[in-house]
Amino acid sequence: MKTATQRTTIAGPAGAIECAVDRPAAGASHTGTLALLCHPHPLHGGTMDNKVVQTVARALVQLGCTTVRFNFRGVGASEGSWGEGPGEIDDAAAVLTAHHHSGQALVLAGFSFGGYVATQLAARLATDRESAARRLVLVAPAVVSFTAAPVPPDTLLIHGEHDEVVPLQAVLDWARPQQLPVTVLPGAGHFFHGQLPALKQIVLRAFAAPFPTP
Repeated sequence: MKTATQRTTIAGPAGAIECAVDRPAAGASHTGTLALLCHPHPLHGGTMDNKVVQTVARALVQLGCTTVRFNFRGVGASEGSWGEGPGEIDDAAAVLTAHHHSGQALVLAGFSFGGYVATQLAARLATDRESAARRLVLVAPAVVSFTAAPVPPDTLLIHGEHDEVVPLQAVLDWARPQQLPVTVLPGAGHFFHGQLPALKQIVLRAFAAPFPTP
């Protein structure tokens, strides 16, 4: 990250959770929006420093958001062990509680397994209008091995044409009943090797309109 990253820990349901906070540089646009980013599968090398997660975070910081990345339980300096999905959703909820302020606009983002977590957290928050996410950003969400929750129609869903982990067809099948558009990056695999600048531009263009302010 080009901005000065603040490393912190918060108390989570399985122990301490390691977080990384990035804010727009001094003098840059700052919308007051908080963006929470969820990383890929903890048992397959996923961390908050994953390049796709960092790319999305950079785009959101450029758009004026404060971003919070974090390591799920058992990853990096986060305590605990694999929670089989529900535990990681609880981790994300704890990080959000620690960093999100009343009245602050919220964006939830997730890559792969983190996309599943983001959908489930969004569904949990949707019952409270005040705390509900204003928008979701899902990159190659894990809709095959995990049950991703239905999402709002303005969700930004990005997928690689040649994703070798989560087949494009599976994402289309998940999105179709929701009439949810899918932005397909031609030639990209699951980790968007060589395509990260294009991924960033997709996020920037999708949020070309100003973020809603609290």
